Amino acid sequence: MARLVVDVDGQERVKRFGKVAFTMCPVKDMARAERFYRETLGLGPSTGSVAHGWVEFDLPNGGCFALTTHSRSEPSASAGGTIAFEVADLDRLLQDIKAKGVALLATNIESPVCRMATCLDSEGNSILLHQLKRKATEGRG
Repeated sequence: MARLVVDVDGQERVKRFGKVAFTMCPVKDMARAERFYRETLGLGPSTGSVAHGWVEFDLPNGGCFALTTHSRSEPSASAGGTIAFEVADLDRLLQDIKAKGVALLATNIESPVCRMATCLDSEGNSILLHQLKRKATEGRG
């Protein structure tokens, strides 16, 4: 349902968008891709239908990640869009997925606020794994 909001210039406008409904990634082999995200990355159970070319993973803190064979896009690590999954322990996850044979492209990308790594999924799409750094004030009492 659209609702009115007041812009910074004082004009009333219709608010047309809410949250991001889902992020979609093209795949060629749905069964392989669904298994990769469910088992290898550990996203847990999916909903939808592998047989019908659409599955979704509901993420714990909101949001939805979808896989589809119905996109006209080809899986690609260089197509422009990349999903970034927030993780609690990047080092542990990298150890785990490396042992499972996942292709790691970069494992220590640093910024002032986070650490990141990139890998490829079973279809060749790039995935960014993102861990926030603890703030310097956290843990002080």
